[in-house]
Amino acid sequence: MAQNIVIYLVLHQPRRLRLPAFPIPPGARPADMARALFDERMNRRYFEKVARTSYRPTVALLRQLVDEGFKINLGFSFSFLRQCCEWDPALLEQFRKLVADPNVELVAVEPYHSFIMLLDLPAFIQRMKWGQSELKKLFGKIPRVADTAEMALSDGISHALEFAGFEAAVMDGRSWVLNWREPTHLYQPGQGRKFRLLTRHVQLSDDVGYRFSNRGWSGWPLLASTYADWLAMARGEFIFIGWDFETFGEHHRLESGIFDFLRYFPREAARRGLTFLSVSEVLDRFGGHSFQIPLPAFPTTWAGSGGMEFFLGNPVQQAVFQLMAYAYNKALLTEDPELIDLATWLCQSDNLHLIQWYSRSGAEAEVSAYFTPHEWWKLGPQGIAWEIQQVYKNWIAALDPRLAQFHIPNGESDHNQAFASNPELVS
Repeated sequence: MAQNIVIYLVLHQPRRLRLPAFPIPPGARPADMARALFDERMNRRYFEKVARTSYRPTVALLRQLVDEGFKINLGFSFSFLRQCCEWDPALLEQFRKLVADPNVELVAVEPYHSFIMLLDLPAFIQRMKWGQSELKKLFGKIPRVADTAEMALSDGISHALEFAGFEAAVMDGRSWVLNWREPTHLYQPGQGRKFRLLTRHVQLSDDVGYRFSNRGWSGWPLLASTYADWLAMARGEFIFIGWDFETFGEHHRLESGIFDFLRYFPREAARRGLTFLSVSEVLDRFGGHSFQIPLPAFPTTWAGSGGMEFFLGNPVQQAVFQLMAYAYNKALLTEDPELIDLATWLCQSDNLHLIQWYSRSGAEAEVSAYFTPHEWWKLGPQGIAWEIQQVYKNWIAALDPRLAQFHIPNGESDHNQAFASNPELVS
């Protein structure tokens, strides 16, 4: 039986697009372009709402629990940290105190929660190195394990993370990747590779992350004692549980009992002889005898049914992804770090997630619609699809003046230097 539990919580808030699309005047500075591209007033409203319902009460409870021996692993997008720094420095300080506890470990998430790994693996490597450095500056800890965005992982992405210096990555334990394997072991994505994989237990994670407040679910109401029983019955060496941080207080509201569940869960687990581990402890304890698993060329993800079709499965998503790639690569031609930075923000996975519902129905579409800003719905489904595309088209056109004097440089230019000039996350 698996007597070890690994808890991973991810914190992310998107930098939402400004809809309807706002024109970008010729000669606009990058700061003016950003104001045309992103709706920071909306972002602040949503951040403050979730901070009130989820972030503040959850971080307070977690600080109490880790003091009592509970161990957690946290992944922060810099999109979240940027908003926290700007709009709630006191909350950021609470997170810094939480991370300072020896029972808390960091996992490095793709800084902007972008899909840059689908467009430019060399740049992705540099971004992950930069993100690791910034986390060290802010929290005083260096992550050994990486996430991406939406837990997207493939053979190529795993190599990129290894080149970036990480020892392991997290991935979703989907049956189409694992096949006959259990998610409760440590894996290596190829013979002879030192890189390791921690696979999220989909069912046991989603029992809390998605199903907890579903009164039509056979497991409702889920008590901490019942959940600890389920974990204690699992086979293997450890159970990797992955949740959105917003599971507590936002996806499942206070009245659902989710905070009581979290409060009593560590105690009930301990009564059954279960031990909580950090991701580093998993590597140190089980890294010497991991099992092999071939990774697919197409990325797996923890969204939807586990494949990229959640983000690229309808014509509008496919069109936006093409515009995303065009906008990013055109920005690279300018060799302007500020423009490349804005283009990378435009690669956020959320810009595809928030239109998953287009021409679809069912549970996955409902999840996507839930996260779509309610202010957008006045545009209607067709209007949302059209205006998101216009945001990218306006940006692409705005780059033309920057390329008017473009010439092919002698030798190769290293566009990755753009990341080296990024300002520090917190000054």
